[in-house]
Amino acid sequence: MAARLALRLTFALGVLIALAPSANGQTPVRRAPAVLAAGPMLGPATHRDVTLWVMTDHVGSVAVDYAPVAQDTSGPYRPATAGRVAVVTGPDGVATIAIANLEPGTRYRYSLVVDGEPVERPYPLEFRTQPLWQYRTDPPAFTIAVGSCAYVNDAPYDRPGTPYGGDYQIFEAIAGLNPDAMIWLGDNTYTREVDWESPDGIAYRYAHTRALPEMQRLLATASHYATWDDHDYGPNDSDRSYVLKSASLNTFRRFWPNPTAGLPNFPGVFTQFRWADVDVFLLDDRFHRSPNAAPVDSAKTILGDLQLAWLLDALTASRAPFKLVDIGGQVLPTDEMPGSETYATIAPHERQYLLDEIARRGIEGVVLVSGDVHHTELMRLDRPGTYPLYEFTSSPLTAAAAPPQYARVNSLTVEGTFVQGQRNFGTLTVTGPRTARVLTMRTYDTDGVLLWEHEVAASDLRTPSADR
Repeated sequence: MAARLALRLTFALGVLIALAPSANGQTPVRRAPAVLAAGPMLGPATHRDVTLWVMTDHVGSVAVDYAPVAQDTSGPYRPATAGRVAVVTGPDGVATIAIANLEPGTRYRYSLVVDGEPVERPYPLEFRTQPLWQYRTDPPAFTIAVGSCAYVNDAPYDRPGTPYGGDYQIFEAIAGLNPDAMIWLGDNTYTREVDWESPDGIAYRYAHTRALPEMQRLLATASHYATWDDHDYGPNDSDRSYVLKSASLNTFRRFWPNPTAGLPNFPGVFTQFRWADVDVFLLDDRFHRSPNAAPVDSAKTILGDLQLAWLLDALTASRAPFKLVDIGGQVLPTDEMPGSETYATIAPHERQYLLDEIARRGIEGVVLVSGDVHHTELMRLDRPGTYPLYEFTSSPLTAAAAPPQYARVNSLTVEGTFVQGQRNFGTLTVTGPRTARVLTMRTYDTDGVLLWEHEVAASDLRTPSADR
């Protein structure tokens, strides 16, 4: 009864918003019912909580009924409601729906109603909580998809010439592998010249990308987490001087319901989450970044002092067999072409401090994951006295792949993993018992055909001299 009353009150609030008198006092006009414009998208999932994201074409009420999946799921889903959540979308049609007090390791079916009209999708609307395996079983196997550089054409505002985006079927290919989650590694949308100078322009670009039809199944069938790089933050190669960076941050947070964003006294999109027994760190390489043209000295930064300190402390505290550190631009290579935005090119002192501290603190299991460069490769940096550092760069999803003169193998590239001239995506799969976990990194083409795979055991990412 309370849930039904809450839904009626929520719907009534939506009607009042729609019928509110205009500023000039004229009689309000009843608006048409809202319709779903993008989503639903699954956000973070924990043992007992799941987040859903939706976007309607204008302000509207959204209700979600959900229940655990029964043994017989044939026929239309009309749940014996275990729960109901209702919200009113914001002025931009966006809403995040938090669903709490669920049971661990349980699959739920749900139905979505927008302004009183049921939403039908050609795939099951489901979400799953993470299993409670601790002190009970080995951690579950899982797969996380990764990718960066997602450009969606918008002819009136694109530059003249050959369209920059394409191969949108890549999102269907990713969904076809049924990953548990996906990490978007930056340049998840491309703001244009007409977008950079207004908050509305930034929001329009995010909404335009998110509404891509080929993306919808993937959004609905895996939990999504994201960081950004320059194109979804602001103009090309943008840095902390971008005057609309706060508006950009607000838009990012509305479209990507990550667990957290930044620290109370240090804004940004950086955050951390855990999937099974693996810790994932999403870094912000733009909000506090020094201009690329600033003098290359010890003060030049990509992360900023407080984010760097947080990262090192969080890595030090983690006991995960794999610690995935995700960042928009490449970290390890030092011999890329001049003009690139690798860590070594922009802030070599900070990069060296980060690598030195990982070694000095004895932080084990670190694997770097990056995007940006419009080619894909797995790199390995051998370090005397400790384990090798790997970096998996995955790019691009739907933006144009870099031509040969802008994409070349560097000295750290693992043989057989360099992919250029074609769009692609990656996966990170963790398997094995708790004491012998294995990470398998793979790259696929736009149709889901495997291009390469490489396996790394957690035992290979430990300091040899460590006392066990």
